[in-house]
Amino acid sequence: MTSERDVRPRPHVVRRGTGVPLVMVHGNGVDHRLLLELDEVFAAPGRWERIYVDLPGFGRSPALEGRGGLTDLADWLDAWVGETVGETPFAVVGNSMGGLLAADLAARRAGQCLGLALLAPVVVAQHDRRRRARAQVREDPQLLASLDPADAVEYAAVAIDQTRQGWEAFRRAVLPGLRAGDPEAGRRLAAAYALPMPSPGDLDLPVLVVTGRQDAIVGVDDQWDWARGLPRGSTASLDRAGHNVHLDRPEVVAALLADWARQVHPAG
Repeated sequence: MTSERDVRPRPHVVRRGTGVPLVMVHGNGVDHRLLLELDEVFAAPGRWERIYVDLPGFGRSPALEGRGGLTDLADWLDAWVGETVGETPFAVVGNSMGGLLAADLAARRAGQCLGLALLAPVVVAQHDRRRRARAQVREDPQLLASLDPADAVEYAAVAIDQTRQGWEAFRRAVLPGLRAGDPEAGRRLAAAYALPMPSPGDLDLPVLVVTGRQDAIVGVDDQWDWARGLPRGSTASLDRAGHNVHLDRPEVVAALLADWARQVHPAG
């Protein structure tokens, strides 16, 4: 049984809708607002209760005590989900580092987890061992010059197509989390950033893996090699998309997630 002490600190959580629990796990350096961009995909009345959590040390959630490494975040997430949904079947969506955590969670809760969707997931935690893509950037110097210099640097670091629409999505979904995190928690996480990706054969459930073809942060090759072993995996690699694949290609990612959600939901 999970004790109350096991799942401290208490996280900041946004819950929307009713239905089957759908846990949304964001990546490193951001917060739950990155995945709020997907909410409309799952908003049909009565089907999904969307549970957006700020991981400890991110957004408005206090940091973990002690080491605060990636395995500690994984243990915390498993305990928190156990407290939040109990034994109720649930599904999970994870982005980047949150993809690795979501896969770990699904493997731990095999039989309870209905489905797993991974957007640009971390498959290899060690940065120097990743096979990353060469980013292709369409620059817009006028757009960058119109932004606050610090914001322009953050946006240019991940943007594949620098557009006003892309900037507005970044400003809405990414920038607030970048500004809200606990820097010391981030340093402790970086110092213990190790967690093995579950074997794909241990995930016998509908798994969607979506990658950005120009993702220079986690790449695409490790993700595809891993996904080939999934018993029930679907994969897509989208051109003109980087690490924030669902912001770069929102319509395509929404369609892929909607199809996955129909497979996963108990009512079909």
